[in-house]
Amino acid sequence: MVSSQPRQNVALIGLGMVADTHLRALADLKDQLYLKGVCARSQSSGEAFISRAENLCGHAPHHYRSVDEIASDGEIDFAIVTTPPNARMDIARILAAANIDILMEKPVERDSKAAAEIVTQCESAGVKLGIVFQHRVRAASVRLREMIDAGAFGKLGLVEIVVPWWREQAYYDEPGRGTYARDGGGVLISQAIHTLDLMLSLTGPVDEVQAMACTTAFHRMEAEDFVTAGLAFENGAVGSLVASTASFPGAAESITLHFDNAVALLKSGRLDIAWRDGRTETFGADTSTGGGADPMAFTHAWHRDVIEDFARAVAGDEDPPCPGREALNVHILIDALVQSSRSKSATKLSEIEAR
Repeated sequence: MVSSQPRQNVALIGLGMVADTHLRALADLKDQLYLKGVCARSQSSGEAFISRAENLCGHAPHHYRSVDEIASDGEIDFAIVTTPPNARMDIARILAAANIDILMEKPVERDSKAAAEIVTQCESAGVKLGIVFQHRVRAASVRLREMIDAGAFGKLGLVEIVVPWWREQAYYDEPGRGTYARDGGGVLISQAIHTLDLMLSLTGPVDEVQAMACTTAFHRMEAEDFVTAGLAFENGAVGSLVASTASFPGAAESITLHFDNAVALLKSGRLDIAWRDGRTETFGADTSTGGGADPMAFTHAWHRDVIEDFARAVAGDEDPPCPGREALNVHILIDALVQSSRSKSATKLSEIEAR
């Protein structure tokens, strides 16, 4: 649908693995959004990306040499940031000072304390900060959220989270990947964060965790590629988590919610409901989410929906669908899981000082 609003100018900062997904999404939205320019560390990668953008969007975006150049442009409505987490702080500071709204790939930063600093910095400047948690916008996820909000299922009693993904060693051979200095950790903050964020949006807050996080024999990396944990929720429900990038050949992540009246299984893009009276319902369809050897084996349509929603929030001066402040919840959960594993004891989320 062609918007009656003038096109918004967008800058894309960071041209790594997920940048092409954003490019395809922006190409779908070219009647509404204009990719005015990109910023990359490498001249060659920037030029190659601009060539692809010209083919998809019908014009060659400007090649900004720095974030400061974007900040001084004066015509950028918002920026999309896809850099590694350790590069986020200065970028957010520069953009916030220039009053440029920010849509940022997960995670916000490497831990909850640094993430909170970015969130506060944007809030103080009056700048919108949205986080790309595209699993929330899948049709099956939206449907489940609506049914929970309507009270159709009754009380939640049990939560089961499984992220059985696989990454080849070559994935972790890229400098910095799977390290605390660049990424902030392993499977939790780089992969399972999507499922954990979606879980929290459906279940409400976690109160306490008891976890084991480790690195299996299948990978040479600094951080964890396997996590198992028990979860206690503030609403009284209990649950379990298993997250891995060592589970060859990889399969779709799943969230199973056991309620008084039904069990809801959200797996990939499909929702299956088994009512306790014998009825069954299915919404959506199976689709790849990048759980196997190819981490980019998923549709760009989810990113398109996230970008479109954020653009609408910017144009209407509204809160983004997943603001940075809300994204701190999953950061705190991840920090609690890591702390619990290191201390070999239960950890209350209230012990994690991020806010």
